[in-house]
Amino acid sequence: MANRLTHINDQGEAKMVDVSAKTTTVRVASARALVQLGCEAFQQLLDGTNTKGDVLAVARIAGIQAAKKCSDLIPLCHPLMLSSASIEFTLDEHDYSIEIISCCKISSQTGVEMEALTGVSVAALTIYDMCKAVDKAIEISSIHLLEKSGGKSGDWCRSEHQK
Repeated sequence: MANRLTHINDQGEAKMVDVSAKTTTVRVASARALVQLGCEAFQQLLDGTNTKGDVLAVARIAGIQAAKKCSDLIPLCHPLMLSSASIEFTLDEHDYSIEIISCCKISSQTGVEMEALTGVSVAALTIYDMCKAVDKAIEISSIHLLEKSGGKSGDWCRSEHQK
């Protein structure tokens, strides 16, 4: 049955998908999030004057740690030994925004999309946490998968009109 839910057993109970028969391939996924700050919070971030410390350094570490701990946060995700996890930031001084890109890589029987998405989400939440004393109106948006490669389903890339 092609439409069968993979995370539900015959009794309708949740289960983790058995990937033991899948081929081990190199799998890579990247995800994006956008954080919109106010002028003052953004300036503090640029100047390094946020009272909680280096916002981007802490957010980078938080995002990488979250990607590594994805299976602890998302109940049916497989625990994975990532071979690589990165968090990168692009700051836009014109609209006080921060684009966050997470990239995760592994040689495994299952993909790393959830790890990349978890990484950008927690990095964004960390920026919010560190800047909220200055700006309560911070907005986190546009969390989505950018691309993935490897595995049976092959490569996928978000097309330009989907961004």
